[in-house]
Amino acid sequence: MPATIPDAFLDLMAEKFRMLADPTRLAILRALMQGERNVTQVVEETGRNQANVSKHLKLLADAGLVTRRKQGLQVFYRLDDPLVDRLCKLVCETIVQDAQQAVARQKTLLSGWSGGDGA
Repeated sequence: MPATIPDAFLDLMAEKFRMLADPTRLAILRALMQGERNVTQVVEETGRNQANVSKHLKLLADAGLVTRRKQGLQVFYRLDDPLVDRLCKLVCETIVQDAQQAVARQKTLLSGWSGGDGA
């Protein structure tokens, strides 16, 4: 991999990040990380309405992050970009590490507190 990112990649990268910058799309991707799902299953697992889920699934498919296949009247979706799972896990790990560090800082702060004597 080159040391610097070519300018021509920046718009493509921004589009991938844009697709990952929406909580509904992330909920859909989380459901699909468990395996192939039809729209009804995605709706049930995300708690979003069908029209909203369908709109976001189309965006994710158009961006190449998910793929769809039709079986009879049903459409099934699955992740089509292995980066999605890895990137989401990496971000979650970073969130946990940040939270652990914040707790440690708060514990250090509180350990220096003597409780005050009201004076």
